[in-house]
Amino acid sequence: MTARIFALLSLVLFGAIPMIAAQDSKGSIALAVYNQGAALIRDQRPMSLVEGFNSVVLRDVAATIDPASVNFKSLSDPAGIAILEQSYRHNSLDAYALLAPYVGKTVDITVSDNKRFSGELLRLRDDKAILHTGPNEIAYISLYDIRGIKFPPPSVELNPGTELRLLLRSERAGEHDIELAYLAGGMNWTADYSVFLNADETALDLRGLVTLSNHSGRAYRDAGLKLVAGEVSRIELQEDLDNSGGVEMMMARSMAADESASVEQRDLNDYKLYAIARPITIEDGETKQIEFVSGADIAAEITYVFDSSPAFRGYYSPIDYIESRGTASADVRSYLAFNTGGENGLGADLPAGRVRVYQADADGSNLLVGENTISHTPQGEQIMIALGNAFDLTGERTQADFSYVSQLVARESFEIRIRNRKDDEAVEVIVPERLYRWRDWQIVESSAPFVKVDNASIEFAITIEPGAEETLTYTVQYSFPEEG
Repeated sequence: MTARIFALLSLVLFGAIPMIAAQDSKGSIALAVYNQGAALIRDQRPMSLVEGFNSVVLRDVAATIDPASVNFKSLSDPAGIAILEQSYRHNSLDAYALLAPYVGKTVDITVSDNKRFSGELLRLRDDKAILHTGPNEIAYISLYDIRGIKFPPPSVELNPGTELRLLLRSERAGEHDIELAYLAGGMNWTADYSVFLNADETALDLRGLVTLSNHSGRAYRDAGLKLVAGEVSRIELQEDLDNSGGVEMMMARSMAADESASVEQRDLNDYKLYAIARPITIEDGETKQIEFVSGADIAAEITYVFDSSPAFRGYYSPIDYIESRGTASADVRSYLAFNTGGENGLGADLPAGRVRVYQADADGSNLLVGENTISHTPQGEQIMIALGNAFDLTGERTQADFSYVSQLVARESFEIRIRNRKDDEAVEVIVPERLYRWRDWQIVESSAPFVKVDNASIEFAITIEPGAEETLTYTVQYSFPEEG
């Protein structure tokens, strides 16, 4: 504590401290990008310091930096360099930010109609600059009309972007190696998958691309890149950290897929980490794609589902009254199913992302047959991708009967018809049914076998020949509790 007080007194007693604009990052830079819109940036660089106090300005940092996350350390002399202060400032170069330091001073302002005003800047208020331009004369100038500003000496520092200022004390002069680590917003990555389904719909090829986007306010050149997949718990930063000071992000988009990088997958705590094997360069405002997973001849199947049963929202109270339900038509939806396990030809974890499924037409060209998203899926799990509605399959569900066996026992019957209009292909259709009235139920009649999925649902599987129609019927009996 005594040494720190002495250091601060020295600042007061001995006056100016050397101002050092640190060199642009010429060391190494590493990015750990999370799929939640943030990145951990580790920037190692050389820095020339004098003995004693140094005021260092770093301008090549992310505009979306979280100032509270900044960590500075010396790699070459950890015991000999102490950081006393660190501060963050964004220079937006808009009219308000440029004029604000000159309230009470004389400035010259040129406006859109080529008029020029010179006088003491009294105040900035309501998007207007208020100038005392002469005896008994005041000008109100809209900040939106300003086309030029001339400042009084000394000349203003026109350094756009972000500045990180560090107050350091070094025991020796010379070159030092330092590391700056911080969190920044405006960076994100997602996974995009292209799936190519074979003609007989029994196997597929998969290609996964990382889509990396950079809107952090700076470029990263020859950077080491790691991607973290999973839901990392973080306190939400103040909204629009990346917009503080009016940062304008480039909207340019580079979609060149980078296929030459190999990717190592490994575990990090309860998350998955993908390390790119070679340096990556990504400009501010750029979106880049990198292949990170691929597999060929992965076992797959198309599954059809006819689901027209009412949604189940929990057993809160018995639904013991008669509900008149007419015939309800619904679509038969098709799903592509495959497993991520190694025995199926993939053997990889798949981070959450978009999946586009293609299938070759008769002329060999691949056409899009479905697009959807998947959640984080570890190796060895089953994936079901909803492709869309089956054109040649139709169905309807009818409440055939509802009656009371006794005061507290009711029976409900349903009839489900499904038609297959395909010319030469038999299909199996899964029919889920939710038993939503009450938890005490049993199936007393059924025209087909079923599987109990959970405490509130069952599932049928029906095979329908080409051009045929199959009818499924079942009756469920509910036992309701006595009113208490």
